[in-house]
Amino acid sequence: MNKDRLFLDLHVIQTVPPSNINRDDTGSPKTAQYGGVSRARVSSQSWKKAMRDYFLKNSAQEKIGIRTKEVVDFIKEKILDIDETIFTEEAEKLAIEVIKKVGIPLKDKTKQTKAMFFIGNVQAEKLANAIINGEKDEKKLKEIIKESPAIDIALFGRMVADDPSLNEDASSQVSHAISTHAIQTEFDFFTAVDDRSPDDNAGAGMLGTIEYNSSTLYRYANVAIHELLHQLKDKESTINTLKLFIKAFTNSMPTGKVNSFANQTLPQLLLLEIREDRPVNLVNAFENPVKSKEGYVSESIKRLFEAERKVNTFAEAPIRSYYVIANDENIDTFSLKQNNMKELLDNVDGDLSKLLSEVGE
Repeated sequence: MNKDRLFLDLHVIQTVPPSNINRDDTGSPKTAQYGGVSRARVSSQSWKKAMRDYFLKNSAQEKIGIRTKEVVDFIKEKILDIDETIFTEEAEKLAIEVIKKVGIPLKDKTKQTKAMFFIGNVQAEKLANAIINGEKDEKKLKEIIKESPAIDIALFGRMVADDPSLNEDASSQVSHAISTHAIQTEFDFFTAVDDRSPDDNAGAGMLGTIEYNSSTLYRYANVAIHELLHQLKDKESTINTLKLFIKAFTNSMPTGKVNSFANQTLPQLLLLEIREDRPVNLVNAFENPVKSKEGYVSESIKRLFEAERKVNTFAEAPIRSYYVIANDENIDTFSLKQNNMKELLDNVDGDLSKLLSEVGE
């Protein structure tokens, strides 16, 4: 049977010690009301930025996108790299010309775009080559922007309000992470001592407070594998991108106040499922908040696997399901336990190779 739809679901349970990973406009850790109680929350945008940083450090740079208002300078640099005989001023004029022809609006009397624009290295290089070679056709130049999307543009999408034709639909979704239990925000009162204060001055040089909380988070993301294959147009690139997405989602950490709290944790559980019908978020496992005086991890893991079984009342059973666990838990599940991330990724590689050969393009 031809598989026209395939979805990758990722579920993570992860504890975070005192921290302020993602704060609001007042400096307070972000929260959400769920199940009648206040939960710790880390926005999807915050974690996607951490994932993009992971991509940049762990993937070939030419496959990664740049989100910036300085698109003129970015393309100008590409022009100068391609043709060293072109003067800087001329390269800048060519960069402005190609950006205007593509339809990316610039601010009046500046070189900046009106809004940040997401562009891949390969796309920027092709645009630079095209304008150097005298390409003036706006349709052909726009096609360059749409072709060969960087993997993070394909995964997370691109929106251009002034020209929707440049939009790129995201093949992935990342949920806001929330705690599996109720939380209360706490305050850290700190003082800083002036190293050169006189001996008779016992006061502090500075006083202040930082808000924080501690939590066990449920994190979820999915990828429409068939859409990613359509965007990248290559089975091997799609599989490698999915494996990088899995590693990035598992190993990344937003950097908010990280120097103050050193909250560098890793998940206690990763549950990975491949589905044919639709993606499924299992956050309903925690609508009734976990209550415990002996930690939240074990009960959260137990609740997640209970929800995994129950969801098949409505959804089709996943065609593949694996998990990696750091805790010594007695798990009742149909998922296959993996000894480590390497074993899981090897199995995902093999399964996706078979499944993608059946996906209609």
